[in-house]
Amino acid sequence: MSDAAGADNGLDLYVIAQQQFDRALSWIDDLKAGLIDYLVTPKRTVHVRFPVHMDDDSVQTFHGFRVLHNSSRGPGKGGIRYHPDVTEHEVAALAALMTWKTALADLPFGGAKGGVVCNPKVLSRAELRRITRRFVIELGDAIGPHTDIPAPDVYTNEQTMAWIYDTFDLFHRGQNNRAVVTGKPLRLGGSLGRDSATGRGCLNATERFLEHRIVDGLDSLAGVRVAIQGLGNVGANSMLLFHEAGAKIVCVSDSQGGVADDAGLDPLQVLAHKAEHGSVVGLPETKTITNEDLLACDCDILIPAALECQVRSDNAADVKARLIVEAANGPVTPEADELLQQRGIVVLPDIVANAGGVVVSYFEWVQNLENQQWPLDEVERKLKSRMETAVDAIVLRWQVIREKDRRDDGMSPTLRDAALVEAITRLSEVILQRDIWM
Repeated sequence: MSDAAGADNGLDLYVIAQQQFDRALSWIDDLKAGLIDYLVTPKRTVHVRFPVHMDDDSVQTFHGFRVLHNSSRGPGKGGIRYHPDVTEHEVAALAALMTWKTALADLPFGGAKGGVVCNPKVLSRAELRRITRRFVIELGDAIGPHTDIPAPDVYTNEQTMAWIYDTFDLFHRGQNNRAVVTGKPLRLGGSLGRDSATGRGCLNATERFLEHRIVDGLDSLAGVRVAIQGLGNVGANSMLLFHEAGAKIVCVSDSQGGVADDAGLDPLQVLAHKAEHGSVVGLPETKTITNEDLLACDCDILIPAALECQVRSDNAADVKARLIVEAANGPVTPEADELLQQRGIVVLPDIVANAGGVVVSYFEWVQNLENQQWPLDEVERKLKSRMETAVDAIVLRWQVIREKDRRDDGMSPTLRDAALVEAITRLSEVILQRDIWM
């Protein structure tokens, strides 16, 4: 988190998740107090420490953990990240976020997340392989096709998932184990469309939301000016797909900085320049900008697709976009949410905007269990349907809350409030329907 984020009382994802949950609860008047405690607390956290033989013949001990937030709707689902600064608090917050995402997308999963404290940038492929295999062995039956299903996250990829599957399979012979992990290579049971799923889901959600005509003057992407912060997998695919849908990409950035062109950027030229030079900065016939400049870009739609806590209380007043679509997790802080709402700027929250990845992960899981592989057009059609249904649900919930709860304090619900209320309500109903019997 940047130093500027300190303007919001040093917020991290865990604090953000708690504040957003508490605010959503203020719009629910019939939830049992004991159930609230259960919903906010992880069901299980597994800590492991394990030694790994390094390439230089030394031995290094690594710390890993896996948080299962909730399993009332089904097995846990969520990524594994490798990062030197990953913490249990961060992983717990992301696991809770996955619980709400899966409920909102109506998937038979609960939320989970995992991490190993390490720096992949200084580790060899062989060291990463040994770390991964040992981590899986230490987790044992804490993961499984019907227990908790990992996926790629920060600094993990389809190769990491292949190692996880292979290691788990070696210790569970005679079973169909492909569904133990998603985001695998195609030849090992991965799903077509998985690489672009989050970006495509972001497009589907945005287009459906615009059809509701909630933002004045925005009812489609045709000619709409879009700025995208972050050009990793999600940002790059979003840039290509939004451009293809008729939007004009006026600003993009990566970790080194950004570029802007009022006439519109060519996504293929942007990606080619980044591939050759390591950054978009320096793209001919464009203006060089900073990541902070991008957030204040003159655009209709701003898509933060990089890190958390990017739009904060100290820069929310500079945002010119009429709609923010959260392709990243937690890019808008709670303080900024309130300031944006006061200015009439709408935020399409992360638990719907970037849910495309977990939706297609679910499709991969289903295909693995059935020993099938669906064609790409079927995956994309099913993804579009799920995303549109989720958007319709939160818009309806938002409208119902606005009509039902006219507050004396003047506070009105945001789309994030509505999305969380919808997810919390769905999960609490399942818990009570299953019954608490011991």
